[in-house]
Amino acid sequence: MTRKSATAIGFVAVLLWALLALFTVGASEVPPLQLNAVCFGIGGTIGVVWTTATGRWSELKGITLSVYAFGTVGLFGYHFLYFSALRAAPPAEAGLIAYLWPLLIVLFSGLLPGERLRPLHLLGAALSFGGAALIVAKGASFSGEHGPGYALALACALTWSGYSVISRRLGSISSMVVTVYCLATAVLSTLAHLVLEDTTWPSTGTGWASMIALGFGPVGAAFYVWDIGVKRGNIQLLGTASYAAPLLSTLVLMIAGIATPSATLVVSAILITIGAGLAAYQSRQTG
Repeated sequence: MTRKSATAIGFVAVLLWALLALFTVGASEVPPLQLNAVCFGIGGTIGVVWTTATGRWSELKGITLSVYAFGTVGLFGYHFLYFSALRAAPPAEAGLIAYLWPLLIVLFSGLLPGERLRPLHLLGAALSFGGAALIVAKGASFSGEHGPGYALALACALTWSGYSVISRRLGSISSMVVTVYCLATAVLSTLAHLVLEDTTWPSTGTGWASMIALGFGPVGAAFYVWDIGVKRGNIQLLGTASYAAPLLSTLVLMIAGIATPSATLVVSAILITIGAGLAAYQSRQTG
């Protein structure tokens, strides 16, 4: 697999995450951790079927417990911290801080062997972050009383960026390992749900369809293609391009009639596009 094709596969995750908001709205009756448990259960099942159909179970032999623990902490830790941040701080502010993870991926990638962080990578990531901030943090007003929530959101960003960058160091390990990550995350999410939430199932067909779609796409298959991308693709370009997710998500909500067009969306699109273009140009220049 070439670096270019791996990057393209990784970007599929960004496209799938663009559907996250739409399906989450559809499954809004279901508590977050319960939804997490169901979706990662579906995601893990996808991996079991995929691994069985391709006869690749042998690729999971010899993988240490520490690798499985790392992946589980990455997936479960990110989502648990994100949901906790949204409970402890206003969603706009918490969402903006949590969405530092693509920028952090670009920054942390400079620490990886064989990777070189160039000025245009940084400028592109900063511009794209600005574009995403226009959407994610609309109406945000930071307050000291929500400090703990902001700290959780920052921990969330550090968790996902750290997971993504360290996964690069595990490039020799098959992406089939995500199957175990998902199943373990489903178990931990179930336990957390039973302790912290009341069980509530969708009351409509749309709710059930949305929950299942989340498990097959944004909170399922996305993690397999993301693993391929960060392990074998252009990680700086993937980090910057990830800022397209909130933009695409808003466009999807507009098409569904849930959100309305605005000048902010146009400016955001321009900034994100320029930022991704700069990162792509820098990557081509450095080969």
